[in-house]
Amino acid sequence: MLIPITHYNDLDARKLMDIYSESNYKNTDYFYPHIRDTNEAIRKVEENFLDYLKERFFKLDEPVYWVLEKDGMWVSALRVSKIQTALYYLEALETRPDKREKGYATLLLSGVVDSLKKRGPFLLCDCVSKQNSASLHVHQRCGFQIVSDEGYNYLNEKASNHHFGLQYIYEG
Repeated sequence: MLIPITHYNDLDARKLMDIYSESNYKNTDYFYPHIRDTNEAIRKVEENFLDYLKERFFKLDEPVYWVLEKDGMWVSALRVSKIQTALYYLEALETRPDKREKGYATLLLSGVVDSLKKRGPFLLCDCVSKQNSASLHVHQRCGFQIVSDEGYNYLNEKASNHHFGLQYIYEG
């Protein structure tokens, strides 16, 4: 089941953090290299993640956290925010590590695209790490095109040559 979440209070923080567990673990070295207790560092990363959602993401124009649920478990998620009329930015597509390679990310991303199509023409942008071939393949399977060798993050208004810029165009 595809679940659109538009308010922070509607999130199940534990289920969401389970989706991002691998990334959160990797982020401990980046954000908290001085904390030796891994569990404490993960708790801090999760706190900051949830704080970002509460204080920034859900205050954007038309933010939606899309979640794919299977048998009561949240298996995949991504965020979409409206940048301007008919321009949306997608970020943070991820699937629980124990549920990967089952097509859930493709199902989620396709469902989000189909939902946006109901609104009329749009441009959906994303930037994906050049190292993340799995995510690139998912995006391409869902109709995204690589349009730039430099990804652009619309939320922090920064470009990165470590990412590809991707777009999905729907003309109605």
